[in-house]
Amino acid sequence: MANDNPVLLGKVFPDFEAETSEGNIKFHEWLGNDWGILFSHPADYTPVCTTELGAVAKRFKDFEKRNCKMIALSCDNVDSHKGWIKDIQSYSSVGEKFPFPIIADNKRDLAIKFNMLDPDERDSKGIPLTARCVFIIGPDKKLKLSILYPATTGRNFDEILRVLDSLQLTATKKVATPANWKDGEDCMVLPSVKPEDVPKYFPKGVTVKDMPSGKPYMRFTPHPK
Repeated sequence: MANDNPVLLGKVFPDFEAETSEGNIKFHEWLGNDWGILFSHPADYTPVCTTELGAVAKRFKDFEKRNCKMIALSCDNVDSHKGWIKDIQSYSSVGEKFPFPIIADNKRDLAIKFNMLDPDERDSKGIPLTARCVFIIGPDKKLKLSILYPATTGRNFDEILRVLDSLQLTATKKVATPANWKDGEDCMVLPSVKPEDVPKYFPKGVTVKDMPSGKPYMRFTPHPK
C-alpha cells in the first residue's frame, strides 16, 4: 500500500487536485507564490485531531503574517469535514469562519501517494490510519521540511512556527539556526562561507567561539534582520 517514490526534501512537491471543505483545488495553483503547510489527520471527529486543528485555527494569523497558507487533510468526505469543523470551532472558540480548508481523502489516495499511513495504528476495519504528517512547501513548490508523527501523538505548532521562521530565514541568508533557536536570536555562519567573505555577508560582525580542537567553526552572528 506504500508508495515506492516518497516525496524528498528539495524536490518539487507533486501537484494534485482535491475536494476540500472550501471547494475543489489544484494544489500548486492554490499555493500560488506563498509558503504552504499540508498536515494530515487520521480521521474526523477524533480527539487529538480536534485539538490540533483548533490550535492551528487559533494561531492562523501567525502563519498568515509569514505568508504561509495552511491546509489539512483527513480521510473522510467533505460533508463530514463541515460537520466536524463546527465541533472544532466550539471546542477551541475560534469564531464562525474556519480559516483554512480540509482536504477530503476518503479513498486514501493522497495518504498512499505521500506515504502518510501509520502501519501500527488501524481503524475498526483494520485499515491503516493516516499518520500525522507535516509538509512545508516553499514558494518554488519544493519540499522544505517533513515531519512524521504517529497517530497517537499530537503536534506542537509552536515548533512548526519555529522551523518555518528558520526555513524562511535560511532560504535567503547564509546562516543556520542552532538548537532551540527562536526568531530574533543569534544565528550561525554557514561552514561554506570563507573567512574573507565574512565582512561582506555579516556587517553586524561574527563571534568565533574557541574550541579545544582549535578549529574556528563555531561562528555566531546577530540575527540578520
